[in-house]
Amino acid sequence: MAAKRIAKSSINWARLAEQVPEHQRNMYQAFKSKSDGYLRRVLAYPENPPAIEWSQYKAKIPVAGMVDEFQKQYTALKIPYPPDTVSSQIDALEKDIKQDIENFKKESNERIAKFEKELAHLNSLIPYDQMTMEDFKDAHPELALDPLNKPTFWPHIPEEQAEDDANEKKPAAH
Repeated sequence: MAAKRIAKSSINWARLAEQVPEHQRNMYQAFKSKSDGYLRRVLAYPENPPAIEWSQYKAKIPVAGMVDEFQKQYTALKIPYPPDTVSSQIDALEKDIKQDIENFKKESNERIAKFEKELAHLNSLIPYDQMTMEDFKDAHPELALDPLNKPTFWPHIPEEQAEDDANEKKPAAH
């Protein structure tokens, strides 16, 4: 099986350039120029090697049969092109990765919707520097001080509060 000739790059450079961050633009340009240079060098060579003029060698080499033997060996030489055994594995891996990407996009969109809802709630509140203690209690009942129902000690952080008897484990009854 012969290798097929690559006529042009299969990379969509314009699409790739859109995804390159600004701080990596120089590295991208260097990579693209190396790739283009390699492609130009490959295309500079003919697709098939030039044919050997065996008759010229036969006329110049005095040993009888030597050129014929070389010609026979040369035409019998077949350099095998390695078989493609990994494309199916790569395709399966690509399919799995695309599924993972779709799942990540779906989860990300759900998180975005949740955060947009939270942001809309926060934007609907009075700015914190203009809130009274009552406004804060209405906006965040779980965080606000409630001296009547849940009295706390200064500095009103959980580490400084007395243990609540209801939270302590009671010994098991026998």
